Amino acid sequence: MITTDHRFSGERGPITSRIPAGTPVTSMDHRAPTGDPMLTARFAPPAVPKLLVHRPELLGRLTAGAQGPLTLINGPAGSGKTVLTAHWAAGGRAPRAPVWLTVEPDDAPGAFWAYVLEALHRGGVALPAAVGRPTRAEGVTRSFLVRLADGLAASAQPAVLVLDQFDTAQPPATTEGLDFVLRHAAGGLRIVLTSRSDSLLPLHRYRAAGEITEIRHADLRFTDADAEALLGEHRLDISPAGIRLLMERTEGWAAGVRLCALAMQRSADPEAFLRQFAADRTTIADYLLTEVLDAQPPPTQDLLLRVCVTDRVHPDLADALTGRDDGARTLAGLARDNAFLEQIDASAWYRLHPLFAEVLRAHLRQRCPGLEPRLHGRAARWLARTGRLTEAVLQGAAAGDWRFAAEQLVDNLAIGRLLTGLEADQLGRAFAGMPAGTTGVAPALVGAACRLAEQDLPACEAALRRADAALADASPEDAAPADSCGPAARFGRAFLGVLAGRPAGDVTATERDAADAERLLRELPPHLVAERPELRALLLAHLGAVELGAGRLDRAGSTLTAAVAACGQPGTESPLREALGSLALTELLRGRLRRAAEHARASLAVAERSALPPERRSGTDHLVLAGVALEQDDLPTARRHFDLATAEPGPGPRPDPATAVRAAVIGARISAAEGDGDAALAALRAVGPDGLPAWAVDELAVAESAVHLARDDAAGALRVLDAVEAPDGDRPEHAVARARALLAAGRGACAAGALAGVPADDGVATPVRAHAYLLHAQIAAADGDSPEAHRCLGEALALARPEELRRMFTESGPWVRRTLGRDPRPARAHGWLTPRAPARTARAPQADGQPPVVEPLSARETEVLRKAAELLSTEEIAAELYVSANTVKTHLKSIYRKLCVTRRSEAVHRAQDLGML
Repeated sequence: MITTDHRFSGERGPITSRIPAGTPVTSMDHRAPTGDPMLTARFAPPAVPKLLVHRPELLGRLTAGAQGPLTLINGPAGSGKTVLTAHWAAGGRAPRAPVWLTVEPDDAPGAFWAYVLEALHRGGVALPAAVGRPTRAEGVTRSFLVRLADGLAASAQPAVLVLDQFDTAQPPATTEGLDFVLRHAAGGLRIVLTSRSDSLLPLHRYRAAGEITEIRHADLRFTDADAEALLGEHRLDISPAGIRLLMERTEGWAAGVRLCALAMQRSADPEAFLRQFAADRTTIADYLLTEVLDAQPPPTQDLLLRVCVTDRVHPDLADALTGRDDGARTLAGLARDNAFLEQIDASAWYRLHPLFAEVLRAHLRQRCPGLEPRLHGRAARWLARTGRLTEAVLQGAAAGDWRFAAEQLVDNLAIGRLLTGLEADQLGRAFAGMPAGTTGVAPALVGAACRLAEQDLPACEAALRRADAALADASPEDAAPADSCGPAARFGRAFLGVLAGRPAGDVTATERDAADAERLLRELPPHLVAERPELRALLLAHLGAVELGAGRLDRAGSTLTAAVAACGQPGTESPLREALGSLALTELLRGRLRRAAEHARASLAVAERSALPPERRSGTDHLVLAGVALEQDDLPTARRHFDLATAEPGPGPRPDPATAVRAAVIGARISAAEGDGDAALAALRAVGPDGLPAWAVDELAVAESAVHLARDDAAGALRVLDAVEAPDGDRPEHAVARARALLAAGRGACAAGALAGVPADDGVATPVRAHAYLLHAQIAAADGDSPEAHRCLGEALALARPEELRRMFTESGPWVRRTLGRDPRPARAHGWLTPRAPARTARAPQADGQPPVVEPLSARETEVLRKAAELLSTEEIAAELYVSANTVKTHLKSIYRKLCVTRRSEAVHRAQDLGML
């Protein structure tokens, strides 16, 4: 029987000569050096939860890590470190069954090593008796560590030791000893450490040698799939949107997800719980307060409670909030200890976990009532002094210091941020609680901007009147700087006047405010103006849009081109998109389809690059592309873009009059082309004429007359045109529409008289001029004047060809193609009249007395027919389609049979009438 002397310290020499050298220790004294019994619970890994998220990738990394000396699993409380390690240990994935030891923060070095030896013993790791045992809690000698390392090195199989909760609270002597044994055990010891903070082990050495596997907080965070799996284990069926919201609130924190799942199980509506839950009223608060806040010393607790009022905190800001000078040291320590505070990238700034911050704020209100607003105010002024404008404004608003917050925006020429940019919604919410009666110029201007952002024009105008009154009451000589009545405030007033002019449609007032704003910009500090490149871009973009709404296309084009040129710097993405969209619409109205499409696509590209939220997109770009496709007779494309333009998610900005009218006209023309005249009329009549400029009212009437003509109601078309007052200058569009209606009514001479007032110069939009020539050609053809008809038709085609204006020729009926068919030479030059994709609406087969199509054409037959419509010969069609001439002839015979015709020209005309071409 082996005996031991319990008074003996194994660090001093051989246990006794009665124990042969090399004899393994098969019996241990199950007491710590302090004389207390060993706590059995510390050697048992915790039970793996029944509701467990399986994470095979992390388990595989643990298994691979156990092939080397050190594996570190590091993360905050509740991040799943222990659960993951226990799951791994229970799964038999290690080289041998891991030995488990839960480390206590108050373990002295001697006690720690005694527990390590006991854990190894209980795990079946045989060590020579010569290793001995610590008998002093205060520490062990280097000799003991040498014998332990030598004994582990001699083991036939490496021992895998899990040290759970091994944190920086361990004495340096313990960490140094552990590093010594691990490095000198010659592969006989593999350690798996779990900790909230980085231990004092020289991790850099292990990294340099490639001898460490690290699983950090970022790896431990739950993914959406992990959260969905855990909720499924709790028998909760949550929508993808709900899971995204849960992950946004918890940031993948495992304990937070699990606690939310438990709370949702008790909720009658789990989805509603996710939308409404407040962290401070759940068990999450208890967990964080107990495990994180209470674990800190009182000065650190005080710092956490004070810095929680900001979204991010700088050490100097922390000092300003606490009145101390230990911010840098304390924040770095909290981040190192994973105390739900992390450093932002490699900067000097830190951020609290949002759930922890929410709980801390609730705790602050309970412990120190009234302190939170004062902290917000203190933070606001520190942020303002250091040039962090948006954060200063948000903190000032949170403090209820509305005047300070508003003056920050006005004095720094940043009031435009309430209306454009990614911060607009956040700033708008911050000022939502500002009382309407807050005095001062700056609050009045901010209130006007907020109402304008909400598209509440009457409230915006009322706030601008209050600002005007405050500016009038404050003379320059007696206005204190804090009154914000200088050039910056006056610029803000003019600036908002320009932006409010767009929905109001008041071009005179807008031009006056734009001139004032431009003058005041020259009076402001150049460096401040240079820092706000969006100001001039916004002014020009909105002025151009107002000029467009007034029908001043040339001036609008110039102003909007200047607005695009003023953009390009960061922060100008929103005005650039607005300017490009308005410029695209201007070019569409001018008939410059290619430029319009180019600007519209550029606007869409800017929106994509700047990640502009869909609800902040106006849809003008898609509307313009719909208008371009419509003029080019590509109805499917026109319909697709029109649906995108009118189905933007969210409330979005309301369109200005010019855009609203153009949308109604394009939508009506598409519906009419699709054969739905009722829908076309409804779209036009949905736009009330009240408040619209004369040109817009006339534009609606012109479009409605075209719908009546599509329904063979010439009288109705004339009634609509007669019902509107002729706008100033008698718009050429109105004259062309009247001539078209008169011609349809059989009054060719009157139609010619109406066209006499249409100028033939470049001052008239190309589509209008082309349409006028087309009508002249129809009148001449009806009069039997073929040479004049051919001449006018040639003029119309020459004008329409550069922009491929096909729709007007489609709406004029088949006579254009028949006329061209009589003279193949000019017809060859106008193959562009056939669109690249069939886009016409078929007539009823029996409408003209012709028999219906026997059977549909095949894809190849349709291709042959399209080439035939381009007046290509049989040999040319064969060459185009890479087939033989005989094959083309066979297809043509089949086409004749199916269309019930006998000749090629009849087949083309029949197919066009049926909408097949």
